[in-house]
Amino acid sequence: MSDMEALLYAVGLLFFIFDPFASLPIFISLTKNSDDKEKMRSANRAIIVAAILFIIFTLLGTNLLAVFGISIDAFRIAGGLVLILMATEIIFGFSLSRQGATDVAWVIVATPILTGPGVIATSILLVNVVGIPITLIAGVIALAITWAMLRNSVLIVRKVGPNVIEIFSKIIGLLIAAMAIEYILSGVFNWLQLHQAILLPSLAHVFL
Repeated sequence: MSDMEALLYAVGLLFFIFDPFASLPIFISLTKNSDDKEKMRSANRAIIVAAILFIIFTLLGTNLLAVFGISIDAFRIAGGLVLILMATEIIFGFSLSRQGATDVAWVIVATPILTGPGVIATSILLVNVVGIPITLIAGVIALAITWAMLRNSVLIVRKVGPNVIEIFSKIIGLLIAAMAIEYILSGVFNWLQLHQAILLPSLAHVFL
């Protein structure tokens, strides 16, 4: 694919993983007693922390895998499983993680919606597909859109209604689940291809 196609693909994927639609109801409920200045400060903190984590794992994620002896195919499968769990949370509305913090910025960052295993897995996988520069640019664009939506969260929900936000969130959850299946299938296929020289004689010995 061309650089522009790769950028659009990466922006779309990261935007789905950050999922600002699912973040909006949480953000609004936790800042309902805050003034506009405090809401803006909370949105800024959430995006800054998310950006820092995203950049760290985009730049160093592959090296971290090498240090621990983890292949990209194994990580692709693990990342797909994490994304499935994340999609399950979004679609069915329950949480697999504990949330007890009162600081809205840290609550948002702690969820699998803005940052977490889903974003970490996706950033590392994108580096291996489209490269570091495009992944970083795509992340900045996706985070900028997310930041704008959080800063204008009250206005957005007032205009479109909470039901529309909820529907969009469920659709995004389904898209994340579909992408997770693609990651898992790709990882399994590549791993089998890489190890077929070892697996085929072993299977032949077992069955013959």
